Amino acid sequence: MKILVTGGAGFIGSQLVNLLLAEGHTPIILDNFSNGRKENVPSGVKIYKKNLLCEKVERIFEKEKPDIVMHLAAQVSVAKSLENPAEDTAVNVLGTVKLLEYSIKYGVKKFIFSSSSAVYGYTSEPIHEESSTSPISFYGTSKLVSETYIKLFNTLYNLPYTIFRYANVYGPRQRSDGEGGVISIFIEQLLRNEAPVIFGDGNQTRDFVYVDDVARANLLAITNADNQIINIGSNTQTSINLLYTLLSNQLHSLQKPNYVAKREGDILHSNLLNSKALNYLKWEPQYDLSAGLDSTVEYFKTKLKNDE
Repeated sequence: MKILVTGGAGFIGSQLVNLLLAEGHTPIILDNFSNGRKENVPSGVKIYKKNLLCEKVERIFEKEKPDIVMHLAAQVSVAKSLENPAEDTAVNVLGTVKLLEYSIKYGVKKFIFSSSSAVYGYTSEPIHEESSTSPISFYGTSKLVSETYIKLFNTLYNLPYTIFRYANVYGPRQRSDGEGGVISIFIEQLLRNEAPVIFGDGNQTRDFVYVDDVARANLLAITNADNQIINIGSNTQTSINLLYTLLSNQLHSLQKPNYVAKREGDILHSNLLNSKALNYLKWEPQYDLSAGLDSTVEYFKTKLKNDE
C-alpha cells in the first residue's frame, strides 16, 4: 500500500517508515524537519518538505493518492503549548482537520492517528481507554480535540480510523534537545558527565514504551482495529528516580541529579492498560525497559563517538 507518513523523518515516524518498507509498503514522507532529520530517512523514500498548514499539502494527496494516512506530525512540547496555545492549536488541531479533509476528498482508506496519554490528565491508576479525559495542558487538549474531529469524520463521511494514545515513547533517534524524552536527555547528559535535572521530587512515574513496539502497532493498524481508540504502553510504572538510578548504573556514572521545581502541565503518574491493544491488534510490548534501555544507550554511545 501507499502510505503517507506525516512526521516521517522524526523519531517515531522514521522507525515506522523503515518497518513499512520492510513489509513491502510504499511510504511517502511529509515533514517540515523542525524535529525530523534527513539522515533518519532511508534512501529512495519520497519526501515532501512542507508544513501541515501549507496549502500545497493538498497537491501531495492529489498527486500521490495514498491508501493510508499515518499522522504523527505535531507540536509535541507541553511547555511550548502553554507558552503559545494558539500555535499549538493551529498545528495540532487545524493541521489534523486539513489532513482529514484531504483524506475524504482523495479517497484515503484509513486514518491512523498518534495521540497521547496527555489526554487523560490526572486519573486513577491504571488508565484504560474509557478512563475520564481531562487534559492539564494545551498539548493534551489539542490531541483530544483532534480525536473528536477524527471520530466525527468517521460518523459523517465513513472514514475509518485508529487512534493511538501513546505512553512515554523512547529509543534510538530520539532527540535530547527541545522536547526530547527524559531517557534520551538523561543518557546524553550522563555521557557528557553533566548533572541531569529532575523536575519535582522524582517520585512521579511514567509508562515507558520502546519505539519499535510503537511502530509495530501502527503497522498492525493498517488492517486491524478500525474505529478504535487504543492505549500503547507497557502497563508498568517507573519512577523518574528509579529510571535515573538504572541509567547511572548502566553508564557507571556517579553524577547526582539536580532537583528543581515541578513543571506546569506535567502529570504525576502514568500507567496505561494495554489489554485492548492485545485484543484488537494482537499487540503487546516485545521490549521490556531493560532491553530497551540497553539498545538506546548503545545508540547514543555510537552517536556521541560519531559527533566527536
